[in-house]
Amino acid sequence: MEFRNDTVSECLGKGMEQPGHPRRWEILGVMVLSLVTVILDNTILNVALKTIADPVEGLGATQSELEWAINSYTLVFAGLLFTFGVLGDRTGRRRMLLIGMSVFGLSSLLSAYAQSPAQLIAGRAAMGLGAAAIMPATLAIISGVFPPRERGKAIGVWAGGVGLAAAIGPITGGLLIEHFWWGSIFLINVPVALLSAVLIATRVPESRDPNPSRLDPVGVLLSIAGLVALTYGIIQGGELATLADPRVLVPGLAGVALLAVFVWYERRIDHPAFDVRYFRDTRFSVAVVLIGLAFFTMMGGVFFFVFYLQIVLGHTALESGLIMLPFAVAQLIFAPLSGRITARFGAKPTAAVNMLVIAAAFTAYSTFTEDTPVAVIMAVCFVQGAGMANIMPPATTTIMDTLPREKAGVGSAMGNTVRQVGGALGVAVLGSVLSAAYRDRIAPALTGLPEAVRHAAGESLASTVAVARNLGAGGAALLDPAIEAFLTGMRITALTGAGIALLGAVMVAVWLPGRKAARASAAERAAGREVR
Repeated sequence: MEFRNDTVSECLGKGMEQPGHPRRWEILGVMVLSLVTVILDNTILNVALKTIADPVEGLGATQSELEWAINSYTLVFAGLLFTFGVLGDRTGRRRMLLIGMSVFGLSSLLSAYAQSPAQLIAGRAAMGLGAAAIMPATLAIISGVFPPRERGKAIGVWAGGVGLAAAIGPITGGLLIEHFWWGSIFLINVPVALLSAVLIATRVPESRDPNPSRLDPVGVLLSIAGLVALTYGIIQGGELATLADPRVLVPGLAGVALLAVFVWYERRIDHPAFDVRYFRDTRFSVAVVLIGLAFFTMMGGVFFFVFYLQIVLGHTALESGLIMLPFAVAQLIFAPLSGRITARFGAKPTAAVNMLVIAAAFTAYSTFTEDTPVAVIMAVCFVQGAGMANIMPPATTTIMDTLPREKAGVGSAMGNTVRQVGGALGVAVLGSVLSAAYRDRIAPALTGLPEAVRHAAGESLASTVAVARNLGAGGAALLDPAIEAFLTGMRITALTGAGIALLGAVMVAVWLPGRKAARASAAERAAGREVR
């Protein structure tokens, strides 16, 4: 059965409201499962970072290699979202979902048996390829099968899938790490992907855009090259603890230049991969940037938080997953309700207040010490999760509502591209801030070590602990300075995240249109006039 968008257009042209697909809620369940399959991997990976960094139990990955294990996935994911969104619109979204699930499952299998950090990074990049085919198709299918009056609620449930994955991911990862080897966190994706593929093939109707866009391979290559170069420069800056080194400046500036060329090129072709002209609509542009900033803080924060829980406080991977559970519970509670909250108070005050909530949570993280009670940590996680839950669905709905219905795949890809880029930059920037601060403060404690050992020990808290363990009784003296250096670095990093969230709140307060302007913008679109 095929559910075509041209049928939807015909209904709209006759003044009738689209009735929606008769199995739309069942289809929504399959789309949420597909989303969970993708998101689950990242939330599982978070609690396994310490184990993968261990030279005995894991791969001995350095902090920069851990950052690339995360970012190789997110950058490929972000870079190809538009291409696969367009391909799904052209060839069929269900077909693209099935292809994506197959690639994701196979690359998960390869990642599980990686023998080196480089192989893991490559496997994660391949997983990003599969995820890029999955994500835009899910939201495009939801937008196609639900009528406008139900779409906001459906997107809220879809966004709640992120909370569901965030809830079960850390706990599942903790259980797997405690009972199996680190590769099991990727192996678990295989049966989930298989189940998703069966349900997609048997329960989801095919849909496509009757007037699809052309492919833009030049734009895709420019965007990926620019993002990879910029991210590489940022990570190098943290590893070298300086921004003046040519190894930082050259890739960083090259990345900025490539992205500038990308924007210039996209504005001059009639089939852009990333249509920057949509940013003329203030509602769209603010919503997109808001998503990017929210995920910047979330992904960057998780990167340092896991090491705080497992090394500073000494919790196991499973215990860490349970401590982080309130973040996910808050998303499960508030994401489905966020549509009502936004309808009552408006998108502008809702988004601004919740960015302030995230800023407050990061400020609280900056005060954490070795003696902070677990109950306090869990409460702050809950507060941050509530803030995230009340930002994502309204922002996503705003993006989808500002675009033509037949461009649902492109709209989904836009939101998810910025989500992934924001997350990747959050890991790179906040990870680099943490790395630079840690290196600077641990250096005096390492002066008595041989040069080769000193460099390895100063890489990260996990590296220092590994060196101290190899030195036996003589290495015990390194532990206290290492913990103190990490806590200082975490304090600086958390305050940086708080500043980014505060910037988002200011941006919303200044530039996001209020209710009257939003209604006027919607009326102009309905009348067929271009929003300037």
